[in-house]
Amino acid sequence: MTEQLPNLGFKQAARNCMYRLRSLTFAVTLLPVLLFAHLAHAADRERLEAFLEVTGFDVALESIKLSASSAPNMIGLEAEAFGSEWTRLTQDVFVVDVMHDLALDILGETLSDDLLDHATDFYAGDLGKRLVVAENDSHLEEDEDLKREMGDAIVSGLQTIEGPRLTYLNRLITASDSADTGIRAIREVQVRFLMAAAGAGVIEMQMEEPDLREALSEGEDELRENIAVSALSGAAFTYQSFSDEEVLEYAKALEDKNMKQVYDLMNAVQYEIMANRFEALAVAMSRLQPSQEL
Repeated sequence: MTEQLPNLGFKQAARNCMYRLRSLTFAVTLLPVLLFAHLAHAADRERLEAFLEVTGFDVALESIKLSASSAPNMIGLEAEAFGSEWTRLTQDVFVVDVMHDLALDILGETLSDDLLDHATDFYAGDLGKRLVVAENDSHLEEDEDLKREMGDAIVSGLQTIEGPRLTYLNRLITASDSADTGIRAIREVQVRFLMAAAGAGVIEMQMEEPDLREALSEGEDELRENIAVSALSGAAFTYQSFSDEEVLEYAKALEDKNMKQVYDLMNAVQYEIMANRFEALAVAMSRLQPSQEL
């Protein structure tokens, strides 16, 4: 399938990606050292597995597969154009175990014990456990229209009353992305996907990568505003069962410098895995043909 790179779909695809999201090697020589390193790494791996589960990051990674529906939008198509083959393709590319292992590999190299313990201690507490349940449910909610409508309705209701909740929710959102990685990460996912799609012959693209980055940077203020609106709507939906005091407590926990480092790292890991899988998806798409006249 070869299509001219359209000028449509980038912004909507980016909004879809962001709404769903809220983004390695060892070498030893001597056998005794190798054995010790393997055992130590196994223990580290076990702690990291527990970290993924207690923080809910394992479910956040699993939910990356739901963002696959935005990929055809980036090249001016709809997932439905590929029929049932699209479901099979995304299942083959967005394999949970693959994404899980990628996360463990990266975190094993970058997440210190102190940061791991800090995040684990919070999410292992009563409030943390309930927050993870709510976040997991929100991550895996497939009816994005319903989720968005309910979130928007909650925000609209909060705007009509005097109260601190919207302020607390915005503090929570800001704290969970203190490095402001959202915009840059979306751009990186788009660029890597489109370059891989061009390389695989899925699209024809006349521009070089720097020109593509410049083209995608247009309308960044509008995108940033849309992301902020979507993030607030998503947070309102996700934390609707929590009191104002609990939302504030969570915001303060995320504002802690150690937790900020944890979230900056988890965001980076999540977006790297998303970009990795979107590149693989672009290559896989070269084997498909749209199932209807376009």
